[in-house]
Formats: sequence, structure tokens, C-alpha cells
Amino acid sequence: MRIDEIYASGDRPVFSFEFFPPRTPEGEANLYLALAGLRSLAPDFVSVTYGAGGSTRGKTLEIVSRIRDEIGLEAMAHFTCVGATVDELRSTLDEMTRLGFENVLALRGDPPQGQEEWTKTEGGLEYSRELVELISADYQLSIGAACFPETHIHAASPEDDLRYLKEKVDAGVSFLITQLFFDNALYYDFVARARAIGIEVPIVPGILPITTYNQLSRVTSMCGATIPDHVLTDLHQRRASDEAVAEFGVAYATMQCADLLANGAPGIHFYTLNRSPATRAILSALRLWRPWDREHTALGEPRRLPAPA
Repeated sequence: MRIDEIYASGDRPVFSFEFFPPRTPEGEANLYLALAGLRSLAPDFVSVTYGAGGSTRGKTLEIVSRIRDEIGLEAMAHFTCVGATVDELRSTLDEMTRLGFENVLALRGDPPQGQEEWTKTEGGLEYSRELVELISADYQLSIGAACFPETHIHAASPEDDLRYLKEKVDAGVSFLITQLFFDNALYYDFVARARAIGIEVPIVPGILPITTYNQLSRVTSMCGATIPDHVLTDLHQRRASDEAVAEFGVAYATMQCADLLANGAPGIHFYTLNRSPATRAILSALRLWRPWDREHTALGEPRRLPAPA
């Protein structure tokens, strides 16, 4: 099913999970174990990333096919223009079409491992907008793209970043998934600014539950996401216990998601890191809580307790 049609239905939040292609047989076994654990939650779709520099292109397509055909979940391949000519990009798109894919997440992509600066491949494309234009011109795919509430780390300014984002949307993007963030105010401000310049497609928050203390530095250095001071303080106090950190991370992400859904977010895209327990706990709580539906939410309407006599 086309993901743009899932979001267009608009009758409930859309929940999705992101996975990455493992590098080892053990990692692959862990991936399918995580998928089995999350399948019962009936996500609307899952996505599978490319490795840096497009290094897992074939594996990504293989996993997407298996998820869709063997596990029975709608799946979307990430697709970058790193390390490929236009002819090679078309060849991959032709293969997606042959396999029956209906959805793609179009990204510029990260440089190959060991290369700090992003450089255009000779005969290839330089910007994700060009990749969107290539796909939308010749392929019947629902196209998603990434966006950055805290501004892309290589953007000259927030204004430039939004202008480039609108160019992508105008070129054929029908839904956006945000980079991870830990402060919902950043998302609300970003959506308001995007709407103000005419970006009308769904803007889906991407959420990563913090499950280990060491994860913090990797996350913040990788994408520039900031973590509120009070969250850092609480995590620092729990750093000696992985279990305590994971419990706090699940609780905080659940609160984040509940607030986002109660305030009109079209869904949640979970960055799973190929693990299921945290995501399963969060989504199970949200399905029970139903913060997007005040009439039927488990919390009901706010009540005022009687004052002591």
C-alpha cells in the first residue's frame, strides 16, 4: 500500500518503525527477532536504511522484500544518491519496480565510511531534490523525505534549510519524517515555520528511545540533536545502571509521543536500532492510552479533586 495514502486516510495516527541492514549473520537474526516481536503491534509500515555511501543497497532491497512478502508488513526502502551515477540510480529504481515496491524514502545520504566531506559522484546527483525529481518524473512511487527540526548540520541557516525542503516537497515528496529530537517544542516550532512557507504534507516526528547511557554521545554527535538539561541530569544520575537508563528512556519517549499525538502529530516513526523491547513498550502504552482521542482516551477528561476539608 502507498504510504502517502495511509497518511491521507487521517482517521488515526500512523505508527512506523525503522531498521538498518545488519552486517553479520548474528545481526540479521537479531533483526528478524525484533521484527517478530513488533509484528503483533501491527505497524502501518517499516523502513529499512541504506548504509553510508549506499553500501547496503542490495541488502536493503532484499530485507524490504522479505519484510513485505514473508512477514506481511508494508516496507519502504531508503534510497540515496551517494556513490551512484544516474544510470545506476535508475537501475535500482527499475529493480524496486520489478519487486513491486510502492514507497521510497529519498535522501542525499552520508559520505562513504572514512570520507568526511560529501562529494558528488561523477555522472550522479548532488542534491536530494534532484533524486526526488528523477523518481517522480518516471516512477509511480510514493516518495518520502527527511527533515530537520534543529536544522540540517550542513545547512547555512534554518531559513535556507526550509527553503530547500520546500523545493523537495514541490518536486514530488508527499510526506516527511523528522530527524530524531528530544524536545517537542522544537518540533512544534519547525512545523509552524514549515506551514508558514507553504509546506502542507504530513510532517511525522521521528523518536528514538534512549536505552543506554553511551548512546547519548553517539546520537548527539551523529545528527546534532540536543537533549534538554533536565533529561541529561536524570540520565547522568542513572548512568551506572543500564536497566535504569532504559526504564527512564522508555518513560520519557512515551511522554514525548503522548504529547505529540495529543497535539495533532500525524503519527510516530520509531528509530528502533534493530531492537524491539523499548518500541514495543512505548507503542503498547500509547495504544492503551490513546492520547490522540480525548473522547475515548483511557485518561478521560481532566478532573479536579476535592480540596481537603
